[in-house]
Amino acid sequence: VQLVESGGGLVQAGGSLTLSCAASGRTFRSNAMGWFRQAPGKEREFVATISGSGVITNYVESVKGRFTISRDNAKNTVYLQMNRLKPEDTAVYYCAADDMAAPTVDPQQYDYWGQGTQVTVSS
Repeated sequence: VQLVESGGGLVQAGGSLTLSCAASGRTFRSNAMGWFRQAPGKEREFVATISGSGVITNYVESVKGRFTISRDNAKNTVYLQMNRLKPEDTAVYYCAADDMAAPTVDPQQYDYWGQGTQVTVSS
């Protein structure tokens, strides 16, 4: 599975961005997908995950109510809609795919990773 993220950029606090992750290489609907982020000097952090069917989602507490993960299996794409962005959301955001369909917050369970896209939120 190859993953390519897009949609990052610079935005003011309170603004919105939508990240996309296009997958190729195998059957997409069998993969749980996740978004992770890594800020400078910090560990990679789980942000959101979605099951292969798209029915089950999970979020880190700090983004609940602001971020929404979704997927379009017909387009082999997963999205992360980010609203009411805060400076502490600044990080490189990574898309990841798991060979299992059940979603997980554990980065060690993910088998494929994208190259990352930078999100910078100014105060």
